[in-house]
Amino acid sequence: MKKVDRNSPVPLYYQLKDIIAELIENEELHPNDPIPPERELCEYHNVSRMTVNKAIIHLVNEGLLYREQGRGTFVAQAKEKHQLSQLLGLTEEMRRRGLQVTTKLLYFGQRTATKRMQEDLQLPDKQQIFEIRRLRIVENEPYSLETAYIPVGLCPTLSAQKLENHSMYELLASEYNLEMDHAFQTIEPVIINDYESEILQVKKNSLALMFSRKTFLKDNTPVELTKALYRSDKYKYEVTLQR
Repeated sequence: MKKVDRNSPVPLYYQLKDIIAELIENEELHPNDPIPPERELCEYHNVSRMTVNKAIIHLVNEGLLYREQGRGTFVAQAKEKHQLSQLLGLTEEMRRRGLQVTTKLLYFGQRTATKRMQEDLQLPDKQQIFEIRRLRIVENEPYSLETAYIPVGLCPTLSAQKLENHSMYELLASEYNLEMDHAFQTIEPVIINDYESEILQVKKNSLALMFSRKTFLKDNTPVELTKALYRSDKYKYEVTLQR
């Protein structure tokens, strides 16, 4: 392991953070391996406990490490990368990666669209929409909490039974000829509330990624509004840029 350089203008905690990250990148430390104890890091680098703790906290926040009470600090599993150039449901995307996806339907019902929803979905006043809230589970771990809104008029016989453990996009295409073509999506970091932290099995006030999506058919008919919370310790995205 390299040592921190006291002559460098870079803060000691930041140097130590980079040294530990380099051990992970060079596969000297593997997922679920413990990192050296804080006392050992203090002695090796001749730095304070506060410096070591600050470096570790930054790596935990970046998703490279995780802590377990009474056991220590460990290397986290690498986050799944997700390309944003394709319009795929989570089930389809994970299947392509060879990962098992299950869905727990938390709520299915009808409600009157709000004025904003009417505008976004191009609906007349007081039209009914389906509200569908689902917990998406990847490889037996809670992954995302999704709430979707779909006009009842587009798929009037949609039911909770039909949705249970099915890809919603595949179901809408096969049963209602609603083939998703393109979408507008925004992504923003949010602090999740108590209910969301309980459902996703993360600590209260954790950071998550909120995906807000409006999806269209080929003829530009809006068919779905979705808000999806993704665990930030499980999810990262990548975008291909071209000139």
